[in-house]
Amino acid sequence: MTTHRIRVGIDVGGTFTDAVAVDATTLELLGQVKVPTSHHHEDGVAHGIVEALSRLLAETGRAPEDIAFLAHGTTQATNALLEGDVATVGLIGIGAGPAAALTRRLAALGKLQLTPGKSLPLAYAHVSDPDDAAAVRRAADTLAQEGAQVLVATEPFSVDRPEGEQAVVAAARSAGLPLTAAHEITSLYGLRKRTRTAVVNAAILPRMLATADLVDSSITKAGVDSPLMVMRCDGGVMSLDEMRRRPLLTVLSGPAAGVAGALMQERISEGVFLETGGTSTDISVVRRGKVAVQHATILGKKSYLNALDVRTVGVGGGSMVRIGGGKVTGVGPRSAHIAGLPYACFATLEDLRDATLTTIRPMADDPQDYAVLDAAGGRFALTMTCAANAAGRVPEGDFARSDQAVAEAAIAPLAEALGVDTATAAARLLDVGTAHVKKVVDTMIRDYRLDEDTAVLVGGGGGAASVTPHLAEASGLRGRIARHSEVISPIGVALALVREQIERTVPGAGQEQILAVRAEAEAAVIAQGAAADGVEVEVTVDPQTSTVRAVATGATELRTQDRAHRTDGAERLRTAAASLKTDPAQVTVLATTASHTVYGTEVRRTLRATRHPVRIVDADGVIRLHVPDARVETTRVADAPEALAKLVRETTSYGDGGVRAPAVRLLLGSRIADLSGVLDPGPLLALARSELDSRSADEPVVAVLEVRT
Repeated sequence: MTTHRIRVGIDVGGTFTDAVAVDATTLELLGQVKVPTSHHHEDGVAHGIVEALSRLLAETGRAPEDIAFLAHGTTQATNALLEGDVATVGLIGIGAGPAAALTRRLAALGKLQLTPGKSLPLAYAHVSDPDDAAAVRRAADTLAQEGAQVLVATEPFSVDRPEGEQAVVAAARSAGLPLTAAHEITSLYGLRKRTRTAVVNAAILPRMLATADLVDSSITKAGVDSPLMVMRCDGGVMSLDEMRRRPLLTVLSGPAAGVAGALMQERISEGVFLETGGTSTDISVVRRGKVAVQHATILGKKSYLNALDVRTVGVGGGSMVRIGGGKVTGVGPRSAHIAGLPYACFATLEDLRDATLTTIRPMADDPQDYAVLDAAGGRFALTMTCAANAAGRVPEGDFARSDQAVAEAAIAPLAEALGVDTATAAARLLDVGTAHVKKVVDTMIRDYRLDEDTAVLVGGGGGAASVTPHLAEASGLRGRIARHSEVISPIGVALALVREQIERTVPGAGQEQILAVRAEAEAAVIAQGAAADGVEVEVTVDPQTSTVRAVATGATELRTQDRAHRTDGAERLRTAAASLKTDPAQVTVLATTASHTVYGTEVRRTLRATRHPVRIVDADGVIRLHVPDARVETTRVADAPEALAKLVRETTSYGDGGVRAPAVRLLLGSRIADLSGVLDPGPLLALARSELDSRSADEPVVAVLEVRT
C-alpha cells in the first residue's frame, strides 16, 4: 500500500491553534489537532505551531519528511493593528519644489487612529535630493534617534521612476533598520494611498520579521524540509520570504483561509460562504470559481491591499436570544462566552430540571433583555445553537450537535413565555438571528450579480449549523454545511494555492506592457515554489483607471484527486440540465476535454433572437463556469491563433463605449484559461498566444466566447 505525502495546514487563532493533515493526492482529511495559542511563550506563536505540528504527526503516524506542503495562517498582523502594538515608522519624503510640498503633507499619516486615543507612531524627515547620500544618512539617523524602528522611502511618481526611492533605501541602510520603498509595496498611482499602504506595512514589519524567523527556525529544528508558506488575505499563500517583505498581506487573512477551504474542498463555483463562530459570521463570495477581493479598508482608510471582500455580522452559534413584550426582539451581539455561561443545549435534562426563564445584562452597559435559564444545574444561555438543535437543523456528527431532547427542554421555557410551542419558538429565534445574515447575503448576491440558479450557500466554522441550514430555507437557495466545517480554515490553509497579484497603472497599455505584467505575476509564483506547468494567470485591464492586473496561482506540486470520486457522463448531464433549467434531452454536449465537458441549450426569446446558455462541468460534476449566451468552438493549438483571430473579429462589439472584444475562456488540458478581463482585441489575442506557447501542436483547444453588449 502506497502512503501518500501530506499537506499540513495550521491556523493560528486568538485562542486556539488548529492543525490538519490532508492527503496530498486524494485531499482526504487524515487528522486534526487543537492546542492553545502560545501568545505568552518566549517563542510566541511559533511554539504553538511546532507543538500542533508535533501532535499532528504523532496522531497520523507520519514523519517530518512526509510533509509535501506546510502553511500557516495567523491573525498576528491583524491583532497588532487592532491592539495598536506596532513599531514607530520613520518616513523619508523625497522631493524639491512642488514635489516637496506633496511629500511633506504625508507627515500627517501620524494622525491615523490605531485604537481610541492612540495614533500610528510616525516620525518624518525630508530630503530634497535622493542622490545626496550624506543628507539621506543624516535623515535616517535623525529618525532613528526619534525612535523609528523601520524606515519607508516615498516620492511622487515613483511607480514610473523608482530610482529616487531606491537611492534613499541604499543610502539609509547605514542606520541599521529594516527598510522599504513605497513602490515596492504597491505600484499603483496615488501618492498618499500608496504611502499609507507602505507605512502600515512597515508598522508591523519588525514584529512579523521576528515571528517569521522564530517559526522558520522552529520548523527547521523539527526536521521539516518543505518550504513554509503563509496565508494571504486574498485566499492564496505566499513564501515566508515574501511575507518578510510584505507582512501586510497577512492582515485579514483569517476569513480568507475558510473561503480557500470551501473553494478547494467543496469546489464551489458560484455561491456565498458563511463562516460561523461563536459570536459572528463572516460572509464572502465565490463567483465563477474565484474568491471576490477588493482594496481593503485599514485604520478607517482605503488601502491598496487586495483582500477578501468579507462582511461580518454579529450573529454566531453562541449568540444569545433577547426578549421583550412577549416576543423575540433580537439575537446577539452578546454571546454565551462573553456572558460566561454554558449553552443550555449542552447541559443534561437533570441540569435543566425546574428551569425558569429570566433576563440578564451580559455586560454592565447592556440592556437587561438577554434570556437565560436558571435551573437545577445552574444558569444557562439560550443560543442560536440551542434553537438549531431543537429545530432539528444540526446534522448527526456535526460539531454543534446536541441531544435534541435536551435542546427542546432548553427552548421550552422560552416557548411558554412566547405562548407558542417549542418548534415555533426555535423557528422564531432562528428567523430573527438569520435575518441579519440574510440581509448581507442578499446584498452580496446583488453586488456580485451571482446566478441564483446555481448559487449555493456553504456553511463553515463550528457554528455553521446554527445559521446556514435555516438561512438556506428562508432564502430559497440551496445550502449545505462543509465537510469538517469546524476545521475548514486549516483545511483551507493546507489546500491553498500559491498566489500573487501584480497591479500596474499603465495609461494606454498595449500588448507588450500587458504581457510584461502577466509574465511578472507568473514568475513571482514560480519563484515562491509553484510548479511552472500548473500556473494559471488571469489578466484584467481596466480602461477607466488604466490599471493592468494579473493574478497568478499555482500549486507547489501537481495534485491529482482519487479517480474514484469522479462522476459519469449521465450525472454531469443531469447537473448541467438542472442548472440550465431544462430537460436533459434538450441539452447538447458542445465540446469535451479530458477534464471538462461543455453543455449548451437554446432559449428562444423572440422569432429572431435566440440565446445559447452554456455550462462547463468538470470531472467531479461541479459547474466551473456558466455563461448566459456563448459561442463554443473546438480547434487545436497549431490552428488556434488563426481560428481565435477570426472568432474575435466576428464577435467584437463596436459602439459609443468603444471596442469591446468578447469575454474569452480557453479550455486547455485540465485548465480553464480566463481571458475575460481584457476588452481590446489585440492584447486579448496576444494573451491567448501566450497561453498556447508551451502546448503541443495537436492538443485540442476549446474556445468559449461570450459577446459583450
